[in-house]
Amino acid sequence: MTGHVVALCGGVGGAKLAHGLASALPPEELSIIVNTGDDFQHLGLSIAPDLDSVMYALAGLSDPVRGWGRRKETWTFMEALRGLGGESWFQLGDGDLAVHVERSWRLARGATLSEVTAHLCRALAITARVLPMSDDPVGTRVLTAEGWLDFQEYFVHQQCRPAVRDFMFAGAELARAQPDALAALERRDLRAIIICPSNPFVSVEPILAVPGIRSAMRRSHAPVVAVTPIIGGKAIKGPAAKMMAELGLDVSGAAVAQRYADLIDGFVIDRADPVPAPLPGITFFSAATLMSTVEDRRELARTVLRAADTLVA
Repeated sequence: MTGHVVALCGGVGGAKLAHGLASALPPEELSIIVNTGDDFQHLGLSIAPDLDSVMYALAGLSDPVRGWGRRKETWTFMEALRGLGGESWFQLGDGDLAVHVERSWRLARGATLSEVTAHLCRALAITARVLPMSDDPVGTRVLTAEGWLDFQEYFVHQQCRPAVRDFMFAGAELARAQPDALAALERRDLRAIIICPSNPFVSVEPILAVPGIRSAMRRSHAPVVAVTPIIGGKAIKGPAAKMMAELGLDVSGAAVAQRYADLIDGFVIDRADPVPAPLPGITFFSAATLMSTVEDRRELARTVLRAADTLVA
């Protein structure tokens, strides 16, 4: 089946499936809407962690060991910064730093985040269309047992230690959906909308909080399929499982499916986990969702697309 595919993603797991989809589809058939709720200002620079994770994955630059940042990275800048007594809790590799400087310089000259992202994608020879969820600032904040924290303070500086109570997306109510992202969701030839195996709370829900995106997904006649970020009661990367437990949720793919229940038509569970009890309007599929190799990414992408195609009336 042909037609356009839209992927919603953020973080390492989402970036891996985005790469798989980009390998499985012609570039003109894929739009990737990326979370920007993680974006923040640091050392005078505009940092966009999820956009960078997606771009590095698509460009074949991701570090396979750390799971974030660039492969074969060097750390001269950070060593020099620490020697000066500077703020060194957020790691910026030398190659990664070049991306942040280029982004910050262009934003300061009046470019939008979308324009800067398109420029970086061209420079990295990325052919798939990578779209920030909005060109307006949206900031994820985490309510913890110690009070409200900005996401990077919680995630990186405090290494997810505080117990989570709730989330908010500052500025989301005033943000405008990135026009091409919204247009992609409204295409008449839309084949599928894929929610990648990203953290539902801090990677997917910030996207859904931008006015117009959730409603466009609901209006679409294309099937919406989500992929579990949980395997065997654990998140492969990141704090999703910890967050679910602290929020009193069952740590399972089924609980993630329930959270998306008003949006999705299908949900891909890992084949190592039991198929959940039926949920109204949702078809469950089993697949190998752990993406250890590039071929794993492609195969999961093909599986998710086949699942979406079976849901077409």
